[in-house]
Amino acid sequence: MPKHIDVPSENDIKQLMGVRADACASIYLPTSQLPTESEANRIEFKTLASTAVERLKASGSDKHDVAAIHEALQELDEDEAFWLRQARSLAVFATPDSLRTFRLPNNLTELVEVSDRLLVKPLLRTITFPQAAYVLALSVNSTRLLAISPDDDPVAIEVPGMPADAVSAVGLDSLKDNNPTSRTQGSAGRKLRLRQYAHQVDRALKPVISASDLPLILASTEPLESIFRATTHYPRLAPVNIEGNPDERSDAQLAAAARKVLDVVYAEKIDQLKETYEARAGHDRATTDLTRIARAATFGAVDTLLVDIDVSIDGTVDEETGQLRIDESDTVSNYGVVDEIARRVIDSGGRVLAVRKEQVPAGADAAAILRFAV
Repeated sequence: MPKHIDVPSENDIKQLMGVRADACASIYLPTSQLPTESEANRIEFKTLASTAVERLKASGSDKHDVAAIHEALQELDEDEAFWLRQARSLAVFATPDSLRTFRLPNNLTELVEVSDRLLVKPLLRTITFPQAAYVLALSVNSTRLLAISPDDDPVAIEVPGMPADAVSAVGLDSLKDNNPTSRTQGSAGRKLRLRQYAHQVDRALKPVISASDLPLILASTEPLESIFRATTHYPRLAPVNIEGNPDERSDAQLAAAARKVLDVVYAEKIDQLKETYEARAGHDRATTDLTRIARAATFGAVDTLLVDIDVSIDGTVDEETGQLRIDESDTVSNYGVVDEIARRVIDSGGRVLAVRKEQVPAGADAAAILRFAV
């Protein structure tokens, strides 16, 4: 069953992080994709929306602002068509003047936050691990390129100049050469023609995917897999191959296998960052101290920030000094400080990756790799 997904772009993230209002409500809830579960999704949302409104009232927010947010949340609750089309999680952002929703492919934790800004950090999971890639199904007998997205339905991409198969690519009737005087006979000749085939495939792919930052996942068998890996210059070719003959797999089966490969790709990405963290820590250029991270983010010193997607710490971060203050309660006078730190890192051109707690160095709430020591 296809999922109905609204994946936020980086511009969406930046815009949401820049929202400021006297009253804001951020709501996250896990949802079922089954239409038969739509009423259960609505009931859970209604409970969380009521919690948000009550917290705004208790915080002393202007009653007209609270009423406007309450009305917007009620209208969403009453939109039956919306609730019939859900993904794995739902994010709702309400201010007195606007309401935005994102149906997400990630499994996010239930959360309600009220403040003078929106809590955006959980959304970062979607762009940290977007579950999107290209799959090149390459065999002697066929080639096809698929675009894999968080949706269940892969899309076949037409690639101009892509050879249909190895034989047509080399312009012969067969890959075999039985001429005893030919230098291209036997296995050596077959590998030569497969290299020619791989070069043609790579040249055809280049103008189609070279501008993308998505991984390319190869579905192939030996020796063609190794030959293509030695041929291509695409920098984001996944190190893990989809095993088996791709001719025997449907597009949907390749997409399912590709998502398992993406899990490996992302795990390796985190491991590499942890290695960088350990190396920089020896030079005082990495830290899990949230107070220090807040200051470093304020002065543009954070190159890469890993944050626990589920952590929620209320407080404030001074705009000029980066001084961190932690509060015990969630009110409109404070906000999620990890969210605010992430915003400052993004504004200064740094990377923010929302991960699970066990993926953060030392199991901390956040870990920063610094451009320079502060």
